[in-house]
Amino acid sequence: MQFYIHTTAVVDDGAKIGQGTKIWHFSHVMSNANIGNNCVLGQNVFIASTVVLGNNVKVQNNVSLYDGVICEDDVFVGPSAVFTNVINPRSAVNRKAEFLPTLVKKGATIGANVTIVCGNTIGEFAFIAAGSVVTKNVLPYALVMGNPAKQVGCS
Repeated sequence: MQFYIHTTAVVDDGAKIGQGTKIWHFSHVMSNANIGNNCVLGQNVFIASTVVLGNNVKVQNNVSLYDGVICEDDVFVGPSAVFTNVINPRSAVNRKAEFLPTLVKKGATIGANVTIVCGNTIGEFAFIAAGSVVTKNVLPYALVMGNPAKQVGCS
C-alpha cells in the first residue's frame, strides 16, 4: 500500500493522498483535498476539500484545516491548533464567499493550541509559540508568541 489509512478514518473519493502518508484514528479527509508525500495526520484531524498539504507535513491531534489553508513542505502543526476561515462568523449568515486563504510557508512550526486568524501568511521557518493568537502576517524565520502574537526573536 502506498499510504496508510486507519480503519476509523474517512477519506472521501477524490482526495489525493501522497506516498508514505499516514492518516490516523477518527480523521476525515474530504474530496479534492491534496495531501503530499510522507505526511502524518494525527487522531481527529479534519481536512477540508480545498486544503493543500505539501510533503512531510505533520498535523497533530485535534486540528481542523478548513477551506483556504495551504501548508507548504515540512510544516508542523501542533495539537489542537485552530485555523479560522472567515473574519466575522455568524451562524445564520452564509459567509462562504468571504473565506480568506491562509498560507503556511515551508518549514514553519505552529505550536500547540495556536489560533491562526485567516487571511495571513506564516513565513518560511517561522515559529509560533504554543497558545499564541496570530492576527497578522508572520515574517520568515520569526519567533512569535502571545495574544496577539508579536515577534520576540528569530527561529
